[in-house]
Amino acid sequence: MSNTTIGILVGLALGFAWAFGGFVALRIVLVAGAVGLAVGRWLDGHHDFEALRDSRRGRGPR
Repeated sequence: MSNTTIGILVGLALGFAWAFGGFVALRIVLVAGAVGLAVGRWLDGHHDFEALRDSRRGRGPR
C-alpha cells in the first residue's frame, strides 16, 4: 500500500471521526481527504511544491 493510499484513508477516517453528520460534515471530510491525499503524494514524491511555488512567482500580477 502506497503512502498516497494511506494518506487519503487516514484523512478520510479523521474527517469522519471529527464531524459525523450533515452537509457540513461532508465538506470537512472532503477537505480532510484532500489534505491526506496531498501529504501522501508528497511522501511518495509525486508533488514538487517548490516548483509550483516558483512557477507562481514567475508569472507576476495579471
